[in-house]
Amino acid sequence: VQLQASGGGLVQPGGSLRLSCVTSESIFSHNTIGWYRQAPGKRRELVASITTRGGANYADSVKGRFTISRDNAKSTVYLQMNILKPEDTAVYYCNIGMFISRDIWGQGTLVTVSS
Repeated sequence: VQLQASGGGLVQPGGSLRLSCVTSESIFSHNTIGWYRQAPGKRRELVASITTRGGANYADSVKGRFTISRDNAKSTVYLQMNILKPEDTAVYYCNIGMFISRDIWGQGTLVTVSS
């Protein structure tokens, strides 16, 4: 998969992390890119997405705490996560619709929120 997520780790409740999603210029320039997460025993869910023009959408559970952004020079999408909660613990993935429709996913990055 041509989208690589990184930046996960262990953080205490209330803390912050910034995830990065690096991809090719072609994918970056022509696709809405989403951040997804899958917690143990739960289905994968959309956390946030950003269009090629920078329009952002968020799941209700993260509104006001997470911010998605894109760096055109680096073909990178970021997910700034603040006020993290234990329920944010999950493997986080970035992906685009073309790969999702084929059930193709990268390795993701693990975020653990725990004291």
